[in-house]
Amino acid sequence: MALLTIRNLSVEIEEKELLHGVSAEVGSGETHVLMGPNGAGKSTLGYTVMGSPEYKVTGGSIEFDGADITAETPDKRAKRGIFLSFQNPVAIPGVTLSDFLRNALEQVTGQRLKLWDFKKQLKAAMEVLQMDAAYADRDLNVGFSGGEKKKAEILQLLMLKPKLAILDETDSGLDVDAVRTVSAGIAEYRGRCGGSLLIITHNTKILEALSVDRVHIIADGRIVKKGGEELIREINASGFEHLTGKGTV
Repeated sequence: MALLTIRNLSVEIEEKELLHGVSAEVGSGETHVLMGPNGAGKSTLGYTVMGSPEYKVTGGSIEFDGADITAETPDKRAKRGIFLSFQNPVAIPGVTLSDFLRNALEQVTGQRLKLWDFKKQLKAAMEVLQMDAAYADRDLNVGFSGGEKKKAEILQLLMLKPKLAILDETDSGLDVDAVRTVSAGIAEYRGRCGGSLLIITHNTKILEALSVDRVHIIADGRIVKKGGEELIREINASGFEHLTGKGTV
């Protein structure tokens, strides 16, 4: 049985339709990649699966782990085990990274965490990402560089251990070393948690350390092609234009 099933999904924002009858499945433990030109609907699909109230579902359905979640709020989806990393993570003054993560874990698990156990988990996860331990006591994303913000997102992934992680342009704006570190964190999540991944990207560098099960190409709010890793190589060689009629990004 698929972990995530999207059936004929149509979505609009401010009465403008952005997705038109999109269908896809992600199996348990699988890594899927969603690629396409800018403005194709990649992020729209990710935010809709997470339940962002900005996006109105006008047709179709979303099922997760055997339940219809089409009308559920984001917090309920998070508790079911769905995680979304943001393209542009927001800063939250007054809330430290450590406090944010501990609260998020307690909300998702419904259990009070022992401080010692939490700190031990946090230290191990930060070491994977080569993050300075001092960041745990800094306000979330306040004064963080772009790379530090993305590392903080992957740190959340490692701590929360969701069943499905949707990574929206996590590699955007990162230098080569930062991409390598973030990729190591993603690989650690796959190895440690065995969760499923839906990676939204147009930079295939982040995929080099992962075994990709399925690639979906989206253009103008429609899935125009599906395939295996060979599609990534095809895009690297020729861009999106011959698949979508759109230029490369």
